[in-house]
Amino acid sequence: MAVDAHDAAASAPGMPQLDITTFPNQIFWLVVTIVVIYLILSRVALPRIGAVLAERQGTITNDIAAAEDLKRQAAEAEDAYNKALAEARSEAQTIAAEARAEIMAELADATAKADAEIAAKAAESEARIAEIREGALAAVEIVAKDTASELVAALAPTASDDAALAAAVSERLKG
Repeated sequence: MAVDAHDAAASAPGMPQLDITTFPNQIFWLVVTIVVIYLILSRVALPRIGAVLAERQGTITNDIAAAEDLKRQAAEAEDAYNKALAEARSEAQTIAAEARAEIMAELADATAKADAEIAAKAAESEARIAEIREGALAAVEIVAKDTASELVAALAPTASDDAALAAAVSERLKG
């Protein structure tokens, strides 16, 4: 019965991998499979992966070098921009100062011209006023002489010395 139980256990369906009688065969095929996988990986897959990694590393190195070069160029461009900006500001200040000086010179010329015109008009006005004053004085003298001669003729009709009367009026008008 013990033999029958063993034969029943052996003939019972189970996992063939766990059957001790097939272990040497399984170990042989395991070694063959591992060697084949190793050869495929070492000859085909790993060189391709290594090439991809080397290419990526080269690309990264080139990109870093290009980025550093672009960073240097950007710094140079910024320095050139700041220099150009400073020069432009300096030039703008120079132009503004020149324009200010030119405007001040034009203003001074215009002021001098206006002063000259005002002085000329004032002199002309004073000359006209002097003429009018002289004309008024002459008219006053004529009116005064006429009035004096009429008064003298009205008060003393017999005493009419026109020359003496004119001299007296002129003397009185002078002060």
